[in-house]
Amino acid sequence: MSHTVEKIGGTSMSRWQDVLSNIWLRPQTSADGQTSLYNRAFVVSAYAGITNGLLEHKKTGEAGVYALFAGSSDKTPWAEKLHAVEHHMLTINADMFGSDDVSRRRADQFLQERIADAEHCLKHLEAVCSFGHFQLDDHLHTVREMLSAIGEAHSAFNSVQLLKSHGVNARFVDLTNWRSDSQMSLDEHIAHAFADVDFANEMPIVTGYTQCREGLMRTFDRGYSEMTFSKIATITNAREAVIHKEYHLSTADPMLVGADNVHPIGQTNFDVADQLANLGMEAIHPRAAAGLRKQNILLRVKNTFEPEHSGTVIHNDYVSDTPKVEIIAGTRNVWAIEVFDQDMVGDAGYGQRMNDLVFDAGVRVLTKDFNANTVTFYLHGHKRTINLLMERLRQAYPQADIRSEKLAMVCALGSDMKVPGLLHKAAGALSSVGVNILAVHQAMRQVDMMFLVSDADYSVAVQALHKQLIETSEQWKEVG
Repeated sequence: MSHTVEKIGGTSMSRWQDVLSNIWLRPQTSADGQTSLYNRAFVVSAYAGITNGLLEHKKTGEAGVYALFAGSSDKTPWAEKLHAVEHHMLTINADMFGSDDVSRRRADQFLQERIADAEHCLKHLEAVCSFGHFQLDDHLHTVREMLSAIGEAHSAFNSVQLLKSHGVNARFVDLTNWRSDSQMSLDEHIAHAFADVDFANEMPIVTGYTQCREGLMRTFDRGYSEMTFSKIATITNAREAVIHKEYHLSTADPMLVGADNVHPIGQTNFDVADQLANLGMEAIHPRAAAGLRKQNILLRVKNTFEPEHSGTVIHNDYVSDTPKVEIIAGTRNVWAIEVFDQDMVGDAGYGQRMNDLVFDAGVRVLTKDFNANTVTFYLHGHKRTINLLMERLRQAYPQADIRSEKLAMVCALGSDMKVPGLLHKAAGALSSVGVNILAVHQAMRQVDMMFLVSDADYSVAVQALHKQLIETSEQWKEVG
């Protein structure tokens, strides 16, 4: 009976009672009829809100410990924020273990030691960097990784204590490399950690963060747990990779279009998953998905709170039997940066510096378009970052007219959307509810169709496209 590698997201982890009953204590039956709690390894994220507190809020940008430390001065309260996050984590421990004094003491001691280590390290780093020979910026990536590691170690250690109290032979696999004097590569670290794991008789609970020479957050930032998950699956030759989320991968966000109007997606492919990731609504990070795709490991996305449902299976080569739109998705807070300069006509190298500046800004490029004298980038990033990029573009192109505008992007996605008249139907649906289309993109491969609209029109645009292309679509009528 081959094993699976499964990832549990932070929102699900915060509802640990449901995770315990719906996932960990729910026996799995293999193809040969064997039933067991084991043959499963779990990669766990930090509890909801903890990484936001340790780093910065993912959506609002509110400063966490890292952001406060990175901008540190004598008056910057990073230490107070660290203790506030510690208090939150201790409250989670109290809620989880209740009257189980032994488990709670173990969990509290483990956490308090990690927090004390981190505080000690940061205070000494501040002191060292007060000398001109040492620059704080040189160490910030390492600080960010160290702080992230605390959240994942906390949830993994707690989970092991909880499972042991329910008679499960759980094993804490700590990939954070805490207080170690050696460094391995990502592959080496994971291979070493799993070298003696007995999948048939123990349940590994693994930190979502892995410390390695490459510096996981330099490339993946907050997507590091998905890379850990993917690497474990490929290195240990898993039969299947499973992601447990707080919702189904559905035809749209049920909070926008209504729970009764959406359908769970039974199957799709990694191409569609990549398009979702580009919007920041990732089923899995594209680089993490690549390893699974190349090794032909099936990926399944399941709803933590509906364990009977088989979830969404993501294949290498899936294409829908009938061409159709499978998902309506999108994102708000899209910044369009438009560069207009009639001198760019016929100058093949004009945009190279522009591309470099956008890349260096660290923003996510959703798409871009250009014609003879105009280039427009559609970006996702904080306003402060966008303003800084605008200033650099103006310095590099003083003769150009450069402007920005806040928009939203709404997309139709599918493994095969070669439906005659689809663009006409989609545009008509938006027009019928008064949404003005500011730009539209559709590649020849026809797996995605992007509409740029006013940020204020985002919700009504999603609802209109879902109603026209899915709810009233002939291709979806057979789905009950």
